[in-house]
Order: sequence, then structure tokens, then C-alpha cells
Amino acid sequence: MTSTTNFPQQSSRTDGGGDGGALLDIDRIGISFGGLKAVDNFSMKIPRGGLYGLIGPNGAGKTTVFNMLTGVYRPQTGTITLDGKRIDGKQPHQIAAAGLSRTFQNIRLFGELSVLDNVRLACHVRGKHSLHDTLLRTLFYRRQEQAIRRRSKDLLDVFHLCAREDEQAKNLCYGDQRRLEIVRAMATEPKVILLDEPAAGMNPAEKDALSDAIRRIRGEFGLTVLLIEHDMGVVMDVCERITVLDYGVIIAEGTAAEIQSNPKVIEAYLGEPMDPGELAGATHR
Repeated sequence: MTSTTNFPQQSSRTDGGGDGGALLDIDRIGISFGGLKAVDNFSMKIPRGGLYGLIGPNGAGKTTVFNMLTGVYRPQTGTITLDGKRIDGKQPHQIAAAGLSRTFQNIRLFGELSVLDNVRLACHVRGKHSLHDTLLRTLFYRRQEQAIRRRSKDLLDVFHLCAREDEQAKNLCYGDQRRLEIVRAMATEPKVILLDEPAAGMNPAEKDALSDAIRRIRGEFGLTVLLIEHDMGVVMDVCERITVLDYGVIIAEGTAAEIQSNPKVIEAYLGEPMDPGELAGATHR
């Protein structure tokens, strides 16, 4: 990364570098495990600055999609293009360097490290110093480390975690650990950030704060966001467009209002046709 600690400003552009004006262009990706089609013919185009949601019942294939996007799994069919460049088939660290970062359904912080060091490690994705610089502690290395430390502190301050920067990550409360994961993902300076069930285990007040934070990520930092979330209140509150998966297949796409009134979505979640208004309060089966 460069020595500046300025955060990226929201772009006024709504086009991306990919086909059809999409910053992230997912085209008919699919994968099978032992003959079972986990995800089939999944496509999504997300414009620069978009805030999109991906929902569906348990086992629908949502996290499998994230794993294909981030290189954990290699799609067996289809392509993934980020800002005009193919990323499918690349290694996770290469995809992170290309500008796509994620959080995880199960928190994966370095619990024994400090809050600050968790973020500093992520910042090194953009570090420019060589092994030679590191071993000899050159002036370039020291300046890079100072810049990384400043940026890490600035990001923690935005999410009200700076006062706890010296604490071990494992000692944070659950909501703060979730926020730290988002900060760590942002420290890689992504173009697109994938949030995998960030509201899991949160109380109502924490969920409200999370919704505000997600909007802030897009609004102030100019990031493009794709969100997996079981909490329909959070999804309907923040997402501009929502895609619904069931058994690895897209069954609906649209705005929150369109998704809430879609009979296929209601049946997938509740098992039988019901009043559309009940979907927002539906729990996952």
C-alpha cells in the first residue's frame, strides 16, 4: 500500500470494468460435490457501489457461492470477472490482491493477537516492501510500517474499536469481533467486500448498528457490497437488490418489496404459501 492514510471516496460512477457495466460479473458458475449439484448456473451482475443481498434457506448454496468467488472452491462451470479481469481459478490470496475480500460465517480472527495487529496483518496485502527491506529494516520498510499502522488505527476508529486496539481479539465481545472482521476485510483495500452472515448472534441493537455500518461501508468508503444474511430485517433494510437461492438454483431476484411478495420465496422459507408480510419476520428453518 502507499504511505497515504486517506480513505477512498465514493465514486460517482455506477459502471464497472466487466461485461454489461458490472464491477463483479458472475456468469453461470456451478459446482458439484459427489454428484450433488451444490450450485447450478448461478449468475449475478453487481455494479460499482452496489449493495446486494444473497439469501435462501439453510443449505441453499449461499456460502458455496462465496467460496467460489474467493477461491476456496474452483467453479466447475462459468466465469467470474472482477473489474474486467477473470478471477475464477485463482488462489485466494490472488483474488484478495485483485480487490475482493470477505468475512466468514464463523469468526476467524487471530484471537491471540491484538485488535490492532489483526488489522495490520490484513493491510500487508497491499504492502510493497520486499523480504530484503524487512530483514534490514530499511527506511522504506519503516515508512511502510508506519503507514500501515496509521491506516489500521484510522479504520479501527471509524468502527469505534480504537480504544481497544491493544486487547487480544479473543477478549472482545461478540458484536465487536464481528465488527473487527469487517475492519480486517476493509484493510485489504477491496473493491468488493463479501459479508457472510455478519448479524449472526447479534442482539437487536447490534443489528441496527451493523445495518448503519454496512451503509457506511458503501456510502463513505465507496465499496461494493454483497451480503449473505439470515436476518430478513437486516437484508430488507439495507439491500438494493436481492437474489434468492434454493437448492443451488436462483428462484427469484428483485427489490426487497418484490422478494417479500414472491410466492416461490415465501414457500422456500416457510414451506407453504403464506401472507407475504410474514416473510420479513420469518426465521430460518
